Amino acid sequence: MRHFGLEAAFAGALALGVATVAYAALPNVAKPASKPVVAEAPVEEAAPSAPPPAFECGNPVPGEKINSPFGLRRLPWEDRGRLHEGVDIAGPTGTRVVAVSDGIVKRSGESPSYGRYVEVEHGVGLTSFYSHLGKIERGVKKGSYVEAGRTVGRMGSTGTSTGPHVHFEIRQDGKPLNPLVFIGREFATKADLPLKLGAYVSPRVRLATVSEIPESKKALMEAKASKGKKSKRGKRVRETLTFAVNS
Repeated sequence: MRHFGLEAAFAGALALGVATVAYAALPNVAKPASKPVVAEAPVEEAAPSAPPPAFECGNPVPGEKINSPFGLRRLPWEDRGRLHEGVDIAGPTGTRVVAVSDGIVKRSGESPSYGRYVEVEHGVGLTSFYSHLGKIERGVKKGSYVEAGRTVGRMGSTGTSTGPHVHFEIRQDGKPLNPLVFIGREFATKADLPLKLGAYVSPRVRLATVSEIPESKKALMEAKASKGKKSKRGKRVRETLTFAVNS
């Protein structure tokens, strides 16, 4: 039995060797194809992000419209027109008034004419000014940083005011500019700022219509009305005397 097993193993090995030699000698036998090499796609570098704009101006009272524009204006108690150095935006008392752009608070406080006010410096030679506020928001003081859209105060009617509104200004090195050419726009560089257009003042004088007369101006209005009545009476007397002489 052992001789029989050895012979069987020897015969199997011999058959396997013969088959291997025969397979190698066969012509045109295709060899297994090697696995294709897939080239890796080059990694694209991210495009550099655009630099932030030099100045971006929002709306100081989101959702509300301007009801008194920049330009020459004459109020009922004034004898002649003068420059309205900003725009007025009316709304309910307590309405949020927000910073139009990032900046540093230059000053905040109260004055007889502007009432409670906040001024913000924006770093491109421009400042924004918010006045007649009913309240200045806590923490908004000289030297504090404010982001665009942060509440700087609440709408009111402090100072020489004709009703609840915010008087909003844009200034360039202290010179008033028309806020209408800035609100809702962004400027890539300082050179893009519309300083020349903003400085233009139309020669037309607009007669202002007000809803309330400030207490400090009522005496002026009464004196002006009284002066007008006396002037009219004097005119009628002069006309009567002229008529008598001519007749």
